[in-house]
Amino acid sequence: MLLSEQEEIELGKNADAQIVQQYGIYDDQGLNQFVSDLGQRMAKISHRPNLPYEFKILDTPVINAFAVPGGFVYVTRGILAYLNSEAEFAGVMGHEIGHVTARHSAKQYSKAQLAQLGLGVGSILSEDFAQYAGLAQTGLALLFLKFSRDAERQSDRLGVEYSTKVGYDARKMASFFETLDRMSPGDEGGLPGWFSTHPAPEERVENIGTLAQEWQAKVQTRNLEVNRDVYLRRISGLVYGNDPRQGYVEGNVFYHPQLRFQFPVPGGWKVNNTPSQVQIGTEEGSAAILFTLASGKTPAQTSQKFLSESKATVVNSQNIDVHGFSTRRVISDLNTQQGVLRVLSYFIHYGQNTYVFHGYTGQANFGSYQSTFQGTMNGFNKLNDPQKINVSPKRVQIKKVNRRTTVQDALTSFGVPDDKLEQTALLNGMKLTDSVERNGLLKIISD
Repeated sequence: MLLSEQEEIELGKNADAQIVQQYGIYDDQGLNQFVSDLGQRMAKISHRPNLPYEFKILDTPVINAFAVPGGFVYVTRGILAYLNSEAEFAGVMGHEIGHVTARHSAKQYSKAQLAQLGLGVGSILSEDFAQYAGLAQTGLALLFLKFSRDAERQSDRLGVEYSTKVGYDARKMASFFETLDRMSPGDEGGLPGWFSTHPAPEERVENIGTLAQEWQAKVQTRNLEVNRDVYLRRISGLVYGNDPRQGYVEGNVFYHPQLRFQFPVPGGWKVNNTPSQVQIGTEEGSAAILFTLASGKTPAQTSQKFLSESKATVVNSQNIDVHGFSTRRVISDLNTQQGVLRVLSYFIHYGQNTYVFHGYTGQANFGSYQSTFQGTMNGFNKLNDPQKINVSPKRVQIKKVNRRTTVQDALTSFGVPDDKLEQTALLNGMKLTDSVERNGLLKIISD
């Protein structure tokens, strides 16, 4: 049954709170204002202009843009790095507004579907662990709804219409799909991106070109904007890739410079770090460790809240000391549809906060993983090493070309290493053999 508009807006508000908590908002007031202003301009000329639209940049390197019901639209800093003009950005934004105005998410969403949603592409956790990771909530599950190809084509049509109506050259929307087509899925990381949910780029490029010509004839606007240089200057200094200040892994140790802690990571396990939690899992998803900041003030309060909310059965519980930090250690069993999970939890009081580790696996496998869980949890300690604390992220840097030359020669002159040339050309939406004019701008990544 289709949601009413008010139900759609409420669903979007709830989803928005969860999405922002999970991924965080990128800290750049000027860039956020640009995204919001252009989004609102496009929303006003859309087919549903009265929705309470909000436009936000998520602080994640994942290359993605998406919308949830009710008018909540998101772009990641990852996708901003790979876009190369305001016209490309407007095309992507228009496409996502199109999903909202055509009510694609609202039509896909139902409680029955949501109950069956796992984390899908990009997850390091099995479905068993997802609900206890706090990831199988409504908001985050909405990110994994896949639209039909017809729905995607409809959003492409609307994206072309909306971007043309606000004065941009919608043909540039196709340029970004050509860039996507050259990328490998491994470039995305994190959560499902456009690779997993959109039709083949070659088909879209042709369709968008035709649609753009039709809409340009309809609106009879000359001098449609591209604004490549303006856009590139806007994203100068944009954080690129993972931000080590928010946590990073080096030598099988996870370091968090801002919160000043560290702990070991099992060798060969995958790590996904988000603003709200660190997820660590085996390759096959048979076991996982989740680390997060808890809401309780003390280890005892926090552990009791977890047991109460999860309805877990306590197997063993004791107070211990981890490197001088007061800790509650609990082993519990959780009943799931797939069987019983056994969980080792550490609730650690450090500074003004209580941090929580949960090590999950099937009850029968717990003996095989218990020592691995304990190795990570017992290794939690204060971070004091200045070299591990004083780290900086990579950033997008804009360079001006001083003479007409090839992209490869220009990038080489800027000091881009040979093994990074292809990726940097891709970042610019160009090929190494393409020409670049004198005074043209190019993006490089600075350490």
